[in-house]
Amino acid sequence: MKFKLAEKSIFALLLRSPWWISFVVALAISAVGMALLPTEFRWAGPLGSLSFVVVGSMAAWRQFKAPSSTHVAATLEQVGAMSWRDFSAAVAQAYSREGFEVQHLIGLKAASADFELHDKLGRITLVSAKRWKAARQGLDVLQSFAAASRARQADGSIFITLGGVTEQARQYAAAQQIRLLQGAELAQWLRPVLAAAQA
Repeated sequence: MKFKLAEKSIFALLLRSPWWISFVVALAISAVGMALLPTEFRWAGPLGSLSFVVVGSMAAWRQFKAPSSTHVAATLEQVGAMSWRDFSAAVAQAYSREGFEVQHLIGLKAASADFELHDKLGRITLVSAKRWKAARQGLDVLQSFAAASRARQADGSIFITLGGVTEQARQYAAAQQIRLLQGAELAQWLRPVLAAAQA
């Protein structure tokens, strides 16, 4: 079971910030506690800053593992040059590596979605990826995908795109709990599959 922080919490914000900020906050809390608390309670200052040290360590690890902007750009360029056949095979392989049973949707079933993922608990996630090369995704595309997800009673929805998403479409995706997989996140996710294919 994965632990998920509230998106607007201070810890979630610090996880997305440069790692050293969390350590500065931890140091400040520790210093204030040591200066203001009575002698017998001064240990509470450093103790209260431990959660920020943990978050800072997590942020540092994530940022250390993240690919450089050059690698991201090269991967996205490679993905953009792929045919649908190759791209769909890479997507299916990436989800298989995560433990999903991947079903390609064909014909009428694939009007707005391309894959149906089944996890070990029997939950269904619908994935739309065929418009991955489109420069910009609008509201109508996301609405069609949401309708397909409801029709198939999916437990989750993922929309994959290399291009941008209009603000209206992004807000709609958030309201409908459609996960947008794009940009650096998409490049990092596909990189192991592409590297294995090249090897």
